[in-house]
Amino acid sequence: MTAAPVLDPQRTALVLVDLMERIVALPLEPRKGTEVLTNAEELARTFRTAGAPVVLVRVERPSVAEQPPGSSLVPGLAAHGDLEVVKRTIGAFQGTGLDERLRERGVTTLVFGGIATNLGVESTARAAGDLGYDLVFVEDAMAALTAAEHEASVRLDFPRLGTVVSAADVRLTPA
Repeated sequence: MTAAPVLDPQRTALVLVDLMERIVALPLEPRKGTEVLTNAEELARTFRTAGAPVVLVRVERPSVAEQPPGSSLVPGLAAHGDLEVVKRTIGAFQGTGLDERLRERGVTTLVFGGIATNLGVESTARAAGDLGYDLVFVEDAMAALTAAEHEASVRLDFPRLGTVVSAADVRLTPA
């Protein structure tokens, strides 16, 4: 991990991917979903206090009459003013209007957390990078189905796309 950049809350958004009841409950590595959730909730409080947008992404399966049980965001995660994005692909940009919503707010930097590190988080981050956003990855606000998958993303892929930090190192300048 590298030194965390100081983030401007007027140009930075927190993007939390797939923190849904059924996904947080999966057997995850290198940390439990509840640990990811605790760090993500603290990050969300920090961003909201600084006046920075919080984006909560959840997935819905396309072409099914009813979503599986536990497909809602974890209770208490969302707060008034957060942006909720429903995706139907692995990443959160395809067909969701997320890019437009972020640009309307002047966002140029995205800070990522969520589950699974190597799937929803990485797919969303790669699209964001292609769209020109600066990327920050909060390693301890993520988990995957295996430690090896998580480690491959945070040690090999994410450093090539942006900056990898811990939740304790995320700093926003005062609003």
